Parts: sequence; C-alpha cells; structure tokens
Amino acid sequence: MILPVRDYETGKRFYEGALRPLGFALVLDWPDGRKAWFGIEGTASSLWLAESDAAGTLEVCLGADRPQAVDAFHAEALGAGARSSWEPGIRPEFNRDYYAARIQDPDGNSIEVVCRGETGAGALDQSVAA
Repeated sequence: MILPVRDYETGKRFYEGALRPLGFALVLDWPDGRKAWFGIEGTASSLWLAESDAAGTLEVCLGADRPQAVDAFHAEALGAGARSSWEPGIRPEFNRDYYAARIQDPDGNSIEVVCRGETGAGALDQSVAA
C-alpha cells in the first residue's frame, strides 16, 4: 500500500510516531526517492509512504491486536497533528466486537485502526474489570 503525503519529511515524522503503537517501524528511508517503507518485524506487512500530488486521497483501515493499541495510535496521531474523526470505541453500527478509531492525517488521508473479534470488545471489557 502506498500512503501519499505532501511533504516526505513531515509525513515520515508523523507516521513514525503514529504507527509505532501498531508495531510498525521505519525499515527503509529513501530521501532521494522521497519514499519511506514502514513494516512490522517478522511479517510481510508493509506501508510505503511517498511524496505525491495524490496526498489526502487515501482511506485505509489497519488492524490492531488489542484495543490499547487503537487508543495509543489515536493519541499519538492527535499529538502529531491529526484530527479525530472517531474517538476510540466500540462501533455497534458494525458489531459489538469492532473497536476502532479514525483520524485524518495532516494531509487529509483517512486512517482507521480496528481491533476485531474477541480481542476487541471482549479484551476491553476484561481490562476495565481488572
């Protein structure tokens, strides 16, 4: 997947922080090509960030393994200049096990992070009860 941003350096800094709670790290930094590759160690997942005139046109959903990662992504993104579209929480319009947050990055791209299934609402219920 290619994530278009207006300014390579600004976008790279934003996503280094915002994606960290999801396990993504900067794997390849290619400033001459105005691109960066973010990945999760031990997986084939990847997210290319590229300076592009298409900035602000992407709508994507990324997975999280626990609700706390959704919360951390949302907080990191807001702290780095994003706007919140959805505060972290259960989205009953989808189902009771859909725990998600959505932000608009500084370029206007819409990024949703979701934790589904037992690890969604069930894990949240357990952490609140503890």
